[in-house]
Amino acid sequence: MQTQIEINPYKSYGSSVGNNLKSIQITTKYRYQMMKQDKFKTFCKISIEEACKKWKIEIIILKVLNEHAHIIVNCPRTMCDAKLMQIIKGLSSYILFRLVPDFRKRYPNGEFWNDGYFCASCGSDFEKALKYIENQELHHRYI
Repeated sequence: MQTQIEINPYKSYGSSVGNNLKSIQITTKYRYQMMKQDKFKTFCKISIEEACKKWKIEIIILKVLNEHAHIIVNCPRTMCDAKLMQIIKGLSSYILFRLVPDFRKRYPNGEFWNDGYFCASCGSDFEKALKYIENQELHHRYI
């Protein structure tokens, strides 16, 4: 099933106009497959969505797999990549540990996400990045 996602090429930010589309991949600490069950994938998705909503980061697509998540976001143009990742990883971990307290058994220090991440601008390659994320289950042979 192919979903059609249309994105407005530019957004107004008061004194500037444009977009700041980022393709992001984050992995769980030690690549533990913490989201094998659908309910945990849902909790993870909700925690990332809530973290982004709080900071007015627009999620274009979010795909949560067993041990990592792929996201395309349109973040405010004044936000740097490090701040974006701090918000998404830090706040989503905080929310996720409150939704699923048993995750503390695996991660007693409260660090759900790995220290590393992938974050790149995908404005010119938006369609390619979107197609890549949509086909992740097939890529990882989950289907």
